[in-house]
Amino acid sequence: MDGHLADLAGERVFCSEFKYRKGIEIFGEGGHADEYVYQITSGAVRTYKMLPDGRHQINAFHLQGDMFGFENGVAHRFSADALVETHVRIIKRGSILDAMQNRVVSTKNLICFVTQNLQHAEDHMLLLGRKTSLERVAAFLLEMDERLAHPAMMLLPMNRRDIADYLGITLETVSRAFSILRDEALLRFDGNIQRRIELLDR
Repeated sequence: MDGHLADLAGERVFCSEFKYRKGIEIFGEGGHADEYVYQITSGAVRTYKMLPDGRHQINAFHLQGDMFGFENGVAHRFSADALVETHVRIIKRGSILDAMQNRVVSTKNLICFVTQNLQHAEDHMLLLGRKTSLERVAAFLLEMDERLAHPAMMLLPMNRRDIADYLGITLETVSRAFSILRDEALLRFDGNIQRRIELLDR
């Protein structure tokens, strides 16, 4: 799509906007990472590494408003693809730097986006630390609830396999944890796909 001015935390930078269908790759591990960063306007993205046995190790889930693709080297360390139909702003790094130099974008706002990604990474490390499998699933649901602004009915963009790959547990363990939380009346499912969830007791 044609480039245009987009809002970046209340500021304006030049970018292009693209639509990605579910499962379409946005960038691949090892690809050039020194030109663009990305911001989600709708939908959700996962970043991951492909393990030698074919499994995914999911590094992060990015939701509406999140920026991703920041790297400290010239190559992407992870791949990124759309979990659902997703609209993404693709912003040239040079455009952001120019906007900062011209005081169009404040350094404070950009740092806010970067530190948000660091906070998500720290939360992920805690999830993979000393928590039991049930605690990991419960903490993940609370994290998603907070990031989605505490909706009455939470719609998870990722499936249980993605959740398992993110939490470092098996698909069966995730399903068992969901069942326990449901049986304890801590959540309920809306519909058959069990991705629409109401948290009954946060």
